[in-house]
Amino acid sequence: MVTGPRLGTRVTPSLVALILAAGLMLGGAASAAPRRVVSMNLCTDQLAMMLAAPGQLISISHLGHDPAVSPMADRARAYGRNHGHAEELFRLRPDLVLAGRYSGGAAVAMLERLGVPVLTLAPARDLTEVRENIRQLGQALGQEARAARMIADFDAGLATLRAARDAAPLRAAIYDPNGYSWGNASLAGQIVTEAGLHNIATELGITSGGQMALETLVLSDPDMLIRSPRYATASHAEEVLSHPALTALLRGGTIDAASGPDWSCGTPQLLGAIAALRAAAAQGGAAGGDTTEKNTTPGHADAAR
Repeated sequence: MVTGPRLGTRVTPSLVALILAAGLMLGGAASAAPRRVVSMNLCTDQLAMMLAAPGQLISISHLGHDPAVSPMADRARAYGRNHGHAEELFRLRPDLVLAGRYSGGAAVAMLERLGVPVLTLAPARDLTEVRENIRQLGQALGQEARAARMIADFDAGLATLRAARDAAPLRAAIYDPNGYSWGNASLAGQIVTEAGLHNIATELGITSGGQMALETLVLSDPDMLIRSPRYATASHAEEVLSHPALTALLRGGTIDAASGPDWSCGTPQLLGAIAALRAAAAQGGAAGGDTTEKNTTPGHADAAR
């Protein structure tokens, strides 16, 4: 949603487009698009770097500069960084601030009270919402044509990946800190599906997201285990990712794969995540040979069913 300082109400993206069109009709093309845009959210950082005109985006969040979570950290060096505090953002004199729905709520409320327009994007939960977020941000930035090209390129890349899917998909499990996994009603789950893999979370009744017991994971005996990369600092939540039971799974032939920064947000970077999973499956399958014997070992997949 966008709020304007003189409107007093929230403005929908479609109304933003009408306002921009009216400005163009009145000869205000030079002033229709915001000139000083600030992003305070990792996912809006990435989309803004892809869509903004040169000089239009002046600052992104500190997370956008962190290579552990941002696939565009190298490109982020061209922009200032912020920590999402209302005071620092206001001093940048933005005419548009980009925010995420579930972060920076207090700062967003303060900026709105100060009359700063804010576009808030919800995190994409599926590929349809990825396209919609690109379209909305393109409208807000006055970069509709660039957004349309990005969506077209995304769809073309996705079609290419889909055409190369295997007829008999490998069974994959996403396993994140605290034993959290993701089903097909999530963006992570859709990455797995688009890579031509079968997400075992669907067998276990996990639709969007939820914890998967370590014992359940081992008994399900997946062909591929997708774990989050561990951070440099110690974390109790991450200890389960290196549990000896998982080490035994991998020694038994399960393909070891990892998620990464490309998974963090609903952007065209998802194509890289999908392609990487496909490559891991192809390489692991070639190295490990036929998985039929592994999948029918008593006490593993059959016991889970």
